[in-house]
Amino acid sequence: MKLISKIPSVIVYLVLVCLLSLSCNKATEKHFKLHFDSSKKVSGQKFAIKDISPGLETDWSDYNFVVLEMMITTPQRFQVGFTTDEGYNEIRVMSYVPNGWNKLAIPLRFYTQLPDPASDIAGTMNQPRYTGWFNLGGKRGPLKGVDSIGIRMHVPIGNPSFELRTISLHKNDPGDQYLGIAPVVDEFGQSNLVDFEEKIESIEQLKSEWEAEKLDLSLKEDFNYSKYGGYLNAQVEATGFFRTEKVDGKWWFVDPDGYQFLSLGVDCIEPGNGGDVHRLDKRSNFIKQMPPEGIGYNPSNPNSVSFGTWNLFRRFGEDYTTKSNDMIISRMTNWGLNTIANWSSRDIINMNQKPFMLQLRGLGIGESIMGLTDVYAANFESNIEKAVQEYVALYKDNPWLIGYFTGNEPSWLGQESRLCDLILNATSNMPIKIALNNFLANGDTPERRKVFIYDSFKTFLQTVEAAVRKHDPNHLTLGIRFGKIPENEMLEICKEVFDVFSFNCYDLTPPKEDMDRVLNVTGLPMIIGEYHTGTVDRGMAQALVQVENQKERGVAYRLYTEQAFDHPGLIGVGYFQWSDQDLTGRRYDGENYNCGLVDVTDRPYKYMVLAIKKTAKRLYDVHSEKVEPYNQIPLNPCGYELIPDLWNE
Repeated sequence: MKLISKIPSVIVYLVLVCLLSLSCNKATEKHFKLHFDSSKKVSGQKFAIKDISPGLETDWSDYNFVVLEMMITTPQRFQVGFTTDEGYNEIRVMSYVPNGWNKLAIPLRFYTQLPDPASDIAGTMNQPRYTGWFNLGGKRGPLKGVDSIGIRMHVPIGNPSFELRTISLHKNDPGDQYLGIAPVVDEFGQSNLVDFEEKIESIEQLKSEWEAEKLDLSLKEDFNYSKYGGYLNAQVEATGFFRTEKVDGKWWFVDPDGYQFLSLGVDCIEPGNGGDVHRLDKRSNFIKQMPPEGIGYNPSNPNSVSFGTWNLFRRFGEDYTTKSNDMIISRMTNWGLNTIANWSSRDIINMNQKPFMLQLRGLGIGESIMGLTDVYAANFESNIEKAVQEYVALYKDNPWLIGYFTGNEPSWLGQESRLCDLILNATSNMPIKIALNNFLANGDTPERRKVFIYDSFKTFLQTVEAAVRKHDPNHLTLGIRFGKIPENEMLEICKEVFDVFSFNCYDLTPPKEDMDRVLNVTGLPMIIGEYHTGTVDRGMAQALVQVENQKERGVAYRLYTEQAFDHPGLIGVGYFQWSDQDLTGRRYDGENYNCGLVDVTDRPYKYMVLAIKKTAKRLYDVHSEKVEPYNQIPLNPCGYELIPDLWNE
């Protein structure tokens, strides 16, 4: 009291004023909070930007980035849009840091222009950042007269919430910043920001669950499979290699020993896949505990680390590569999976214990504009023949190989006129540019542009097909895995070059009317190369088709797979994918879907495993029309289509 009495009263007064001011500022600080309503098909709200960041300009034309200081309690995708003088511009956003505050920098070009061209659809539409990633589906237009921000979510799971503190504009990339204290990734590669029922909390718990799986795998399952996975009760002529045949009005693969075969496969089968954290230099506060030196590090990619690999080392020790490959084969056998589908490990393929499919490489697709190879180049045919010859040399006599895909999801389909513009505006004088200019000299119309692109693509397919027939006549050509079933004009082209028509389809059930059209136009059997479902409880985005929880993922698997094989022309599927994707996004496009059969800790999703087993035991009878396909609808399914123009309805 004596010391206080000696302090000048003016100082006391100033201290009190400062404290009061801070208290008032804290009390008046605005958090704009939105609770998504899970009873609504679409839930969301618009906020006036002047209330969030007073004085922010309304003409954003001179800026390149908008930064949101935000927090969302779920990794589920949501829409971020801005109301302008001309409408409402919107994109999809997924957060890597649910339950944590962060500054997310969004390039404004995503709202104003078409995505940059890439060779496939995923590369075109997906864009990575450090604290989240974007999918560029939505409306675009000028950013003038921007007065409000809209936040929406399609079929919310678990009534999540969203908070927004500030909005700012920048001409240069300010970068993203995770503002939380808790690390994003725990010592097992799981989300450290999300709790869930089966989360691993200790190495002892993890080892116990691994031991339990070993016991499960020791139990024998009967799928009536031959050596190659065909059905022992259905045999026709054997040729020593896989082929196709129509039997009693229904298409089948036929395995090398002559048994009728339906391909039940999984894409991206590889041990330790899906546990990477990339861009470590931008994510210094993301990781709770780094793997030991030398474990989970790739010298060719020093800016990444793999928790998937570390967990396999924890499980199997120094010989984890061999033992984890053996584990994958044991799982496939026990679960009834008979095909190693696209983009899988060569080490596992070369074990020659399960039939496999391959995608041809070196065809010029990845280096081209929107995935169209320059077929007018002087060395085009020789390059194709050389690439095919070298690629098939290792496999042309291998009976375990089913066949080759030519490509995946060409992004130009339906955008032929834009592709022509890109070719015509190319800085280099490519042969295809010269050919296109000459062709359009006789008339430049959308129809003629389409004719040019289709003719070029046909030449590409015919050249590849001829090279495959020449250098490997033993194996099937499996198609190009279109992102959707194309129009009949394209089907007519495919009819002349492929043994099997393939497409990817992310939906609740396969498109049977379009599949009927494929069969009627081409007469070819079909493969669905990709499909999946996911949910949000593991801290990852919910995949291209979402369901309520892990149990419902199993329901969705059975529904889609059995409905697919109910079609007389469908002879194979590839579930995408073996492991969950990287928690903080895969390296090239940021995707982080909970879509795997196995999680980052090398534990199978039990409901998915049960569903696979039940379906595998029924497929022959489903395809033969002896039993009805599974038809239960999972809880709260939602596709990847654009959100309807609804708010809280």
